[in-house]
Amino acid sequence: MSKLIKQEIKDKIVELRKHGRSMPEISQILGVNRATAWRISKNTTILPEFKQRWLARRNASKIMSERNWDKAILHATTTLTELSHRERMLFASALYWAEGSKSDFSFSNTDSKMVAVFMDILRTEFHVKDLDFKISIRIYEDLDKDACIRHWSTITKLDLWDNVSINVLKGKKIGKLKFGMCRVRVKKAGLLFKKISAINTQVNKIISPHSSTDRIRHS
Repeated sequence: MSKLIKQEIKDKIVELRKHGRSMPEISQILGVNRATAWRISKNTTILPEFKQRWLARRNASKIMSERNWDKAILHATTTLTELSHRERMLFASALYWAEGSKSDFSFSNTDSKMVAVFMDILRTEFHVKDLDFKISIRIYEDLDKDACIRHWSTITKLDLWDNVSINVLKGKKIGKLKFGMCRVRVKKAGLLFKKISAINTQVNKIISPHSSTDRIRHS
């Protein structure tokens, strides 16, 4: 923590920041972590004579980041042109392993893309019917309820206006959770749960054979 940092180091952090040094540079030069460097120098104004250098380096970092994104996107689009039935089942099982309930077959997340992908795979690869989905939404009191219902209706491809459970919590989250959290539950999903659990158990055996491979039991 910054309170444990000697005053001499604090002064050096501020001085380096005044000279337009970035947090990674300060961290490397002084051997402090970036969070500490930021905490100590966050209110420091960069001197005018060093401002141009700082802007140039920041723009260079932005350009490099954009180039790396282009490379990553190209790699993804050329490597993954389509997914097989097996790969889609594995992907859904991994998502459930990370974000699914261990007591009933339900999956909760605030990430719209994740929810959409998970439900699409359940439909196409595990043959879950729309009538078997039960959707609930958890939102905060400062969120627009109608906007949230409209959003999750689009994501889930279901008409949720008269067929959704909504839990409104006290607090303000509009800056972090624009549409709240969506919970996807599948009714009468004992067999589905066992299929996905068995896939994850088999993946565990193949990748990490020496770890525990006890199955998650669901009645």
